[in-house]
Amino acid sequence: MALSATRALRGAAILLALGLASAAGAAQDLAIGQVSKLPIPRYVSLKSDRVNLREGPSKEHRTSWVFQRAGLPVEITAEFETWRRVRDADGTEGWVLHSLLSGRRTVLVAPWVKTKGETFALRASADDGSAVRATLEPGVIANVRSCTGGTDGWCRVTVGKVEGHIRQDRLWGVYPNEKID
Repeated sequence: MALSATRALRGAAILLALGLASAAGAAQDLAIGQVSKLPIPRYVSLKSDRVNLREGPSKEHRTSWVFQRAGLPVEITAEFETWRRVRDADGTEGWVLHSLLSGRRTVLVAPWVKTKGETFALRASADDGSAVRATLEPGVIANVRSCTGGTDGWCRVTVGKVEGHIRQDRLWGVYPNEKID
C-alpha cells in the first residue's frame, strides 16, 4: 500500500513538473527541451538491441514494450530529467533512459507500406532517372548522410555498404522539409 501511494505521488509530481515545464516553455520557446536544450520534437536512434519502453519516466514504471533493434529511429517528444518520451513509427509512445539513445540519424524505409513485395529504389543520384543501386523493402533501416529538404527532397543514405539516394517522403525518421548536411 505504501509503495503504490509513493508511486502515485511520484507520478503526480512528475506530471506536475511536466505541466509546469510546458507552461514555462510556452512563455519562451516550446521547440527547445528543458533538459537537453535541443529541439523537441527531434529524431534519434536506439543505441542497443534491447531498450525498455516504460509507461513513465522512472525505473519504477512498468515496461510496456521492449525494442529489440539497435539503430531503430524514434522521435523524442518530451524530456524529464534523464528520461525521454519517444514515439516509434507505429505511434507507440513511452519513456526511455537518455543513455540508451544516440544522436545518429537513421530512417525506416516506408514503414507504413504493408503490401507484400513493394520495394523502393535506392538510386545513384537524386534523380528518378538515375541508376538503381539497390531495391529496399519497407522497414529497412538506413543511415542518413544528408537530405535536401523541400517539397521534392531527397536523402543520401547508406544501407550496409551500399550508398544512394531515396526520396525523402518515403522515409520515416526525417521531417518532410528537413535539410540535413
